[in-house]
Amino acid sequence: MSDARTIQNKQKLTSVEEQMIHYEQDFGAHHYGRLDVVVKSTEGCWLTDVNGKRYLDCLAAYSAANQGHHHPKIVQAVKDALDGKYASVISNVVYTDQLALFLKKTAELVPQLGPRFGNHGNKVLPKNGGVESVETAIKAARYYGWKSKGIEDGKQEIIVFGNNFHGRMITIVSFSSTKKYREGFGPITPGFVTVDYGDLEAVRKAINPNTCGILVEPMQGEGGMNIPPEGFLAGLRKLSDEHDLILIFDEIQVGLGRTGRMFCFEHENVVPDAIILGKAISGGLVPVSVFLTNTKLMDLIFQPGSDGSTYGGYPMACVAGLAALEVIEEEKLAERSARMGKILRKKIDAIAGRSPHVKEVRGRGLFIGIEVKNGEAMVYCRKLLELGVLANDSHGHTIRISPPLIINENEIDYLCERLEEVLVD
Repeated sequence: MSDARTIQNKQKLTSVEEQMIHYEQDFGAHHYGRLDVVVKSTEGCWLTDVNGKRYLDCLAAYSAANQGHHHPKIVQAVKDALDGKYASVISNVVYTDQLALFLKKTAELVPQLGPRFGNHGNKVLPKNGGVESVETAIKAARYYGWKSKGIEDGKQEIIVFGNNFHGRMITIVSFSSTKKYREGFGPITPGFVTVDYGDLEAVRKAINPNTCGILVEPMQGEGGMNIPPEGFLAGLRKLSDEHDLILIFDEIQVGLGRTGRMFCFEHENVVPDAIILGKAISGGLVPVSVFLTNTKLMDLIFQPGSDGSTYGGYPMACVAGLAALEVIEEEKLAERSARMGKILRKKIDAIAGRSPHVKEVRGRGLFIGIEVKNGEAMVYCRKLLELGVLANDSHGHTIRISPPLIINENEIDYLCERLEEVLVD
């Protein structure tokens, strides 16, 4: 057996846990630094390990479980699809009713994108994971630059931002400012210009005749739970209109209720030309992501043969996605996120005021970061794990608190009691 694993937290492991951890270490790639807990089952806001110990999930799989784990409506929809024999993947050369319903629901959920291109409605291109839809967005911006703006093919440039996180495929890591994501994986993909997040003047200076788009997170998650300065998104919108650029918002983590609005861009009343959604769009049961844009743009950019995905938009994914979106609307999870987030933020701010370790608290809705002074957030996350709370760091220095949006006040109290124990000496 491999001896590469080191115990990262102090809780004593059982033989079953040791065995499962060794299996992962011996037979899986070491591409994640894991906490030493082996989860067996999940329900609502809670995880249960192989020994029966419960943990409050304050990570929600990076917003994939916004509706809570194993939400009964989504589970039932998936069961019905399996029992009814309409869950299997089908060739994309034919139509399916489930894809049709999912596309309509998703397109109509989002406000009219790219309004400067006309009120044509939205169209949706589904994929499996968020990074695939980011790649699709990049293709869209580049094609628009070539076809509509007349930029020489291969010269198109997209403006991106420091401390971004859009996934880890080759093209995406090519413009990551995190060295460990890209080092050794070259040659990297050209065509990206990076400026500081929130610096509108830097964006203005970076625009040139080859610029075709701007790709931005309306609030950064992995980059440190960063909220852009007021007016930044509106400024990007203005620059995009002035220079005929495709403005793309990556809301994979911050969309679908996470920040207290259905979409994070609604905090500034700014509408992008395109948006990327994923994670919570299927309630955490089936991998699904989507790229959405104005119908006029989608029809300009994608024709038969220019894109495709065997499992992108397959029936099971659409069944889960349709149910997941209905849950967000029916249970008013965006409003609930705003309400519960306000309660949680007030309690965390009070703890921070008594703590010698907290540098700053920032966030929106149930997307809250606690930056610590020593820059070692995982030290506190491991202590929280021992006390029955799963959390993770953001950019090394910030404790990320992003529970399922169904969290209640008792669970908030449970969390804050443990934050108090960890952060207040």
